[in-house]
Amino acid sequence: MSVDTATVRRVARLARIAVTDEDVTAMEGELNAILGFVEQLGEVDVEGVEPMTSVTPMAMKKRQDMVTDGGKADDIVANAPASEDHFFVVPKVVE
Repeated sequence: MSVDTATVRRVARLARIAVTDEDVTAMEGELNAILGFVEQLGEVDVEGVEPMTSVTPMAMKKRQDMVTDGGKADDIVANAPASEDHFFVVPKVVE
């Protein structure tokens, strides 16, 4: 992929960066170098390489996927001006 001057100006506008005409040519070369490096990463053979969660091997900490009420209903409505059956009581606003 190659970046032209129009793309450089569009990226600068989207990033809200003021770019002079002299800076456009320099940025064009820099962006092309960056994209060239990214394209090189696509050539790396990663067949059989397992995804890593960390640089050191470790098991992921997992919890049981269980539905609970949280056990905090009393704590949540403790400071409410009015509550009923673990729900906030609010004044009626719709007629």
